[in-house]
Amino acid sequence: MNRDYAVVIPTSVRDTLADCLAALAAATGPPPEEIILVDDRPDPEPGPLEHPLSVLGDLRERTTVLHSDGRGPAAARNTGLRAVTSPWVVFLDDEVQCGPHWYEQLVHDLADASPDTAGVQGVLAVPLPGERRPTDWERGTAGLARAHWVTADMAYRTEALKQVGGFDERFQRSSREDADLALRVLDAGWRIRQGRRTSLHPVHPAGRWVSLRVQRCKADDALMRSLHGPDWWHRALAPRGRLRSHVAITAAGAAACALGAAGRRREAVTAGLVWAAGTAEFAWSRIEPGPRTRYEVDTMLASSVLIPPVATWHWLRGRWRHRGTAPWREVAP
Repeated sequence: MNRDYAVVIPTSVRDTLADCLAALAAATGPPPEEIILVDDRPDPEPGPLEHPLSVLGDLRERTTVLHSDGRGPAAARNTGLRAVTSPWVVFLDDEVQCGPHWYEQLVHDLADASPDTAGVQGVLAVPLPGERRPTDWERGTAGLARAHWVTADMAYRTEALKQVGGFDERFQRSSREDADLALRVLDAGWRIRQGRRTSLHPVHPAGRWVSLRVQRCKADDALMRSLHGPDWWHRALAPRGRLRSHVAITAAGAAACALGAAGRRREAVTAGLVWAAGTAEFAWSRIEPGPRTRYEVDTMLASSVLIPPVATWHWLRGRWRHRGTAPWREVAP
């Protein structure tokens, strides 16, 4: 069976990294030829890496640490890819914990890959609390288990990645860079299939306003539109989301303010009611499936007012920034 593969892990050296590496060290089966850990902190210091590297045990001697200067996960994965000499490269997120038989399952996945198969995706499990309904953040993270082509656990032929130029480094967040890569690989005539190896992606704590921060990914959606056309959602097998609703709610709120300032009270009230109805529907769609604790309800109400204009702003910013964007061409190292 093919055991010539490397593992690349981009990281900002979060607390989750030690658990990720410990799971790799504990897994059974043929280990990777090399593990490439790409430190993506803008100003890396060696201290925080000492403990995570120490949990690798015998795998430590197979591990190389590279640096990508805080340019984002796509650039970090390309940094690792350039150093790979194995025919297969497996990308793991530093939040992921591979299963106890991950190496065995991985070599079976690679051995079963046909010559025209460029990628084999792992199976992600996202554990949710059993004693209560999941929060909005927990439900969003759980969506990774249903997503296609996510590089949280994804094996690619090194040849195929170099053929298409690797990851597009204009995606500077963990957002759409994996879908963009998969579409370019498929367009080049390769196939991507689902494997059988399993990994765990725990839901890690996030702040109250995390739902606002993730709206920055709307700029990446605009980049996807520029690169792959307006139907990229369908091609990438991705949920379309509520962008059109966010834009409509934002427009109604802006109209209510403008009409009120112009003294057109009746029209302002009508626009305000449209804004209020849209915001209330959005908030309830997030509150209803959740635990409905006071903290969660207050967070959903406040963030549901802010998300539509924030999402609209990032979408418009992305459309302007990425207008006329050319296809990605990797710059040679």
